[in-house]
Amino acid sequence: MSSASVSVAGDTLASIGRGYLVLLGVTHTDTPAQADKIAERIPLLRLFRDEADQMNLSLQDVGGSVIVVSQFTLYADTAHGRRPGFGNAARGDVAEPLYERVVARLREQLGADRVGTGRFGADMKVALVNDGPVSVELRVEAQ
Repeated sequence: MSSASVSVAGDTLASIGRGYLVLLGVTHTDTPAQADKIAERIPLLRLFRDEADQMNLSLQDVGGSVIVVSQFTLYADTAHGRRPGFGNAARGDVAEPLYERVVARLREQLGADRVGTGRFGADMKVALVNDGPVSVELRVEAQ
């Protein structure tokens, strides 16, 4: 995306230019090893276009930033009824430490000034300007 921001109750918590907006969902079986692996992959994922208009450049290559927002609704079950169920999302006491671990690992790799966050469990307002039709679901397998 070319820009993104996240705010809570009118206060902007993070705002970035070119980079990634990561919506991070955590389920019951996710582990610290998976959190480390996903944090390792995010800066190296090649989603930015090079001079030949090919997606060959990573966040590291372009000097981009990232905002990480906790997003339990990614695990919504909509198979039945009219209201989604969220039983597949991990409870906060499980999800928050893994979310914080991903953020900490990203800050180690990119620097704290290039990694913004929302506020875990808060009613957040997220805005982004998507640069092209690219949205990617990134998964890592249990080890």
